[in-house]
Amino acid sequence: MDLKNLQNGSDIRGIALEGVKNEPVNLTPQVINLLGKAFGKWLEMKGFEIPSVAVGMDSRISGPALKEGFCSGLVSRGIKVYDCGLASTPAMFMATISEKINADGAVMLTASHLPFNRNGLKFFTKNGGLNKNDITDILNIAESTGPEAGISGGFIIEVDLMSEYSSSLVSYIRKTVNDADNYDRPLEGLNIIVDAGNGAGGFFAGRVLEPLGADTRGSQFLEPDGMFPNHVPNPEDEEAMNSLCSAVIREKADLGIIFDTDVDRAAIADSEGNPVNRNRLIALIAATILNEHPGSIIVTDSITSEGLTGFIENELKGVHHRFKRGYKNVIDEAQRLNSEGKECHLAIETSGHAALKENRFLDDGAYLVAKLLTQMAILKKNNTALLWLIRNLPEPAESKEFRLSIRRADFSAYGTRVIEQMREWAGMQDGMVIQEPNYEGLRVKCTGENEKGWFLIRLSLHDPVMPLNVESDVEGGVRNITGRLKIILSSFTGLDCPF
Repeated sequence: MDLKNLQNGSDIRGIALEGVKNEPVNLTPQVINLLGKAFGKWLEMKGFEIPSVAVGMDSRISGPALKEGFCSGLVSRGIKVYDCGLASTPAMFMATISEKINADGAVMLTASHLPFNRNGLKFFTKNGGLNKNDITDILNIAESTGPEAGISGGFIIEVDLMSEYSSSLVSYIRKTVNDADNYDRPLEGLNIIVDAGNGAGGFFAGRVLEPLGADTRGSQFLEPDGMFPNHVPNPEDEEAMNSLCSAVIREKADLGIIFDTDVDRAAIADSEGNPVNRNRLIALIAATILNEHPGSIIVTDSITSEGLTGFIENELKGVHHRFKRGYKNVIDEAQRLNSEGKECHLAIETSGHAALKENRFLDDGAYLVAKLLTQMAILKKNNTALLWLIRNLPEPAESKEFRLSIRRADFSAYGTRVIEQMREWAGMQDGMVIQEPNYEGLRVKCTGENEKGWFLIRLSLHDPVMPLNVESDVEGGVRNITGRLKIILSSFTGLDCPF
């Protein structure tokens, strides 16, 4: 059985349900049973004689059947299983360090914001999320696992992990705000809307915000529904953000919060219904971090703006280290910098993945929001709005992402050649400056009066696609930059140019 196609970097993802044309099911309860056995064996190989494992899931309709298959695989190896039911990805890591559970390993069944027919697995130990090589090892173990006698002693215990996780966030906000006048309810007087997109994030309204005194009326799509009938739970998605922003305006709320399906990503909307995601979200949490840790390095992914760099380095006096796309990439880079003695307290992607050193570099959307809520409560006592922190952030006039499909079987090699030839071409163009250091693809600054911007072209992490990000500080600048790019891009016969 070839299971390698299920690997998605440091996760496992597959098709769990029928219903989408040309997408045959490859992540069945039988396959996932093998993965349960394999993860148990992998833990044993790491030195845990009789390991314990916590298992949770998001709201996907395939979740219960897959969870049952995974848990039965663990039990067949004599493993003690904690069934955490509906949970968030960050909470599942907490299960490995919780005093009540203290599991040796944890697994979250999720496929983030992907369509209803998808599902997958994220794995944790007390050291954090597993890396790409660990996933490869687990899949190899699963492929080599044949019929074997069961090991006695395995059993399942149902636990309420989300109550413990929610209480930890409540406690963190109370202690950090430390309001002498209203310690227990520091968010009293604030109307805060949560949009969970029918994912696993609905808990945040009732279990976190309300105990802190916030009015959560107007919150929407809190009920778990794996068909995601209202909008895709994705802070990057325009429709999802528009839905949140409209709710904030309709309810005259002070803040809106949106999570992805498994709550490892988040974004917010301000009191005027303006989206605060991508570069604006990075700037906001960077302002908070650099106030606490002056001079810290801020690691981001590759598609962040020039204005953000200027804001971090000139306004906040920090260091912006632009790295590769992929939440594990930015987290691993932040940890590498710290290991070299270079202080780094934040790793964040424009997608909304944010990992803080103070939170074990776990990408946790709820913790990110909790951090911002503490700032909001503190600033409110001085009659200052949260967005005051990014009042001087330069905003581009235009920003757009294009996705160029590669029509070649060897798409990775072909895309690499495209980038090499574009690098040579850009180096000969007036008004184009290749930016270095650059860790992903080709990033070029465009200095012409009718361009004043930049573009980045790179290879997708897993798909036959080349994302192209273009940004400009002048009206019509994106059109002018892409007009020049069309000259070179149209010469590649294996590439679909959308402009």
